[in-house]
Amino acid sequence: MELAQIKGVGPKMLSSLHELNIYTIEDLLTDFPYRYDIFEPITLNSEYNGERIAINVQVETTPTIAYIRKNFNKLQFRCLHNNQTMYAVIFNRAFLKQHITINKIITLIGKYSSKNNTFVCDDIKLTPITNKQIIPIYHISKNVKNNDLRKIISSALDDATAQKKYIPESLIEKYNLPAKKQAFRMIHNPYNYDEIKRASLFFKYEELFLFMFKVTYMKKENANIYKEEKNFNDCDINNFIKTLPFSLTTSQEEALALILTDLKSNKKMNRLVLGDVGSGKTIISFIAMYANFLSGYQSVLMAPTEVLARQHYESALNYFKDFKVKIGLLVGNQTKKEKEQVLDDLLNGNIDILIGTHAIIEENVKFYRLGLVITDEQHRFGVKQREMLKSKGEVPDALYMSATPIPRSYALTLYGDLDVSFLTNKPQGRKEIITKVKKYSELKEVLTHILNEIKNGHQVYVVASLIDDNEELDLKSVETLKEKFNLAFQNKIPIEILHGKLKAPEKEKIMERFKNNETKILISTTVIEVGVDVKNATVMVIFDANRFGLATLHQLRGRVGRNSFDSYCYLICDETTERLKVLEESNDGFYISEKDLELRGEGDLFGIRQSGVKTFKIANLKTDAKILMQAKSDSEEYINSKEYKNNLSYSQIIRELDRLN
Repeated sequence: MELAQIKGVGPKMLSSLHELNIYTIEDLLTDFPYRYDIFEPITLNSEYNGERIAINVQVETTPTIAYIRKNFNKLQFRCLHNNQTMYAVIFNRAFLKQHITINKIITLIGKYSSKNNTFVCDDIKLTPITNKQIIPIYHISKNVKNNDLRKIISSALDDATAQKKYIPESLIEKYNLPAKKQAFRMIHNPYNYDEIKRASLFFKYEELFLFMFKVTYMKKENANIYKEEKNFNDCDINNFIKTLPFSLTTSQEEALALILTDLKSNKKMNRLVLGDVGSGKTIISFIAMYANFLSGYQSVLMAPTEVLARQHYESALNYFKDFKVKIGLLVGNQTKKEKEQVLDDLLNGNIDILIGTHAIIEENVKFYRLGLVITDEQHRFGVKQREMLKSKGEVPDALYMSATPIPRSYALTLYGDLDVSFLTNKPQGRKEIITKVKKYSELKEVLTHILNEIKNGHQVYVVASLIDDNEELDLKSVETLKEKFNLAFQNKIPIEILHGKLKAPEKEKIMERFKNNETKILISTTVIEVGVDVKNATVMVIFDANRFGLATLHQLRGRVGRNSFDSYCYLICDETTERLKVLEESNDGFYISEKDLELRGEGDLFGIRQSGVKTFKIANLKTDAKILMQAKSDSEEYINSKEYKNNLSYSQIIRELDRLN
């Protein structure tokens, strides 16, 4: 059955469901309630004054409607409850008037005020509730209400197409899980709380088992992919490392040793380098590309933004200036002639290392002999983009880099199909960034410090959560902050703004002026979160800091402290939270990610929503950690079992892998 065939789903409702990312029956049934209202009508007494409750009443008067302002009305009537007369009020439900008739018994849901003898309703049930009722509450939109979803889901519960089994039968029996059809009924139309718990466990386990099966399957497949061994001399690598203006840290050396071993192996490399902000991932990738070059292969490095790609390109030109390595750049902002020259050089083997943005994955980009694919900030690219890049070569080694620190146990589980290296040390000479939470009343102190830093020749980042002012949100925008900073410094300090609405050429010019120390204060949105490297910047000021996740704040803070100067980060907000105090006490991204998980759960899991990790519909990585680990163990055991090998129909799970991505 198709979604459009369900009773109550006309063209308008179908379009509204699409806005909620519901396109199929399975999407609909896995749009799980995020909470439940549990009601059992009570007899009102003084104990319930101000609490949300349900009571049954008899209507005594015909409702009246008062129009308070445009699009806002109040419906009111008198009613009787347990021999007590009171008034019932509900807002913006004028359509109920014709259904609320004298002497009718109905259920009011809301709060009673003894002071006004008024029951303020947030819902009225025209058919009275007689027993305990559990009402699922869904994420809704302007055009799709909870009642709509409940009716549509109820009509779809028997559809066979959504009942595909993903949990092996042996595991269903082992954990005494309900049948999938029954689990759908229990989660969307539960008779009691125990049914909610059983159904939730089923779908959490199914989701995590599928995910871990995908990881296990990919790991097994990767182990069977062979390629030509790369041949290079370790002495040549060491000679290149000696030319660097710094020494590698212990964790850099450990990660590099593993990468070089991977390159020399006949097994395809699939390695993730997970490092904190400023831990030195980029230089590791350059050394890997040099080893690949010495072996007679081309390398490609894909960055998420043009700013970052150009930055890597300039760094590569600098590091390889005394070596015979030919570097190319391919970004969207180049002229047609420039791109054609790069494509020609690439195909003819006149480029050894290509650095660029997603422009690299276009069909007309062809390599002479691609041997190594590197994606920087890998979570910024979709799986298909990464696969398209890898398909440019025969069997290229793959190296992924991410500055999104994830707790070690989760990284090894969630990225189980990859070999993971952790960069935990910061390069020598880097100082800890001094972080302070400041209230708006303390802003003068921050401005004084900014002025002193600028007088000492340094530069400043300022971050706002909005581009333009918003009347509904009392938040600072980049435009407002520019006005206020110009006023504070009497227009004597060069200030510019940077945000996502600007076109690429304009962004480039703004960043170039900031890099050249022509601009002293750069006011920006979070577009400067990743990769931008201006070593002269020593102060980061983040307004409305409580609006950002810990991961984002830590990434933003990492734009300063990229030198031997004392650097500072000010978190401006009037709401001092435990989360922000974590940033005051530590600069360690892995510790911060652990605390983020502890304080907020999966939520922004160091950006799990935008990272390569799947966003789960019902599972939560914090509260369901035991289920996750059990699913990992079960998936590994199952994929090696006779049941899996004999179950040809189970190939549907493999086909499910693309959908999961």
